Amino acid sequence: MSGPISQRLKQLGIELPTPPAAVANYVPFVISGNLLFVSGQLPLENGKLAVTGKLGDGVTVEDGIRAARLCAINLLAQARAGAGGDLERIRRLVRLTAFVASAPSFTDQPKVINGASDLMVEVLGEAGRHARVAVGAPALPLDASVEIEGIFELA
Repeated sequence: MSGPISQRLKQLGIELPTPPAAVANYVPFVISGNLLFVSGQLPLENGKLAVTGKLGDGVTVEDGIRAARLCAINLLAQARAGAGGDLERIRRLVRLTAFVASAPSFTDQPKVINGASDLMVEVLGEAGRHARVAVGAPALPLDASVEIEGIFELA
């Protein structure tokens, strides 16, 4: 498929990975009506966790932004699978819920998650503007620094 979303990904030099399989008792995505709910995605790159640890305790804001961007790329890969392989079915990104592994004094979770939000707008245009939650967490699966889930509206 080669519509506007695919063209933007190409212009940005982003190739979506094959989405990883679920590693526990859940599914990677669920469709209800015209909404696609994508399970939490970690900052995987080339199949490996790219950013681990806590923000404010050895992980920089820049590393966190990179982790959030990788989560967004993996969200788009799962969304493509959920949309039957056709990203052009995405009408809009409705909401992101993001978790940032944080030291107790770290308060820049929104700045970190801008890495994902900015990418979604770059790729989806106005349809990428979304509601959002950015939460600090004491720990995330596999010591990931960031985990993000998303809700997309499908055409």
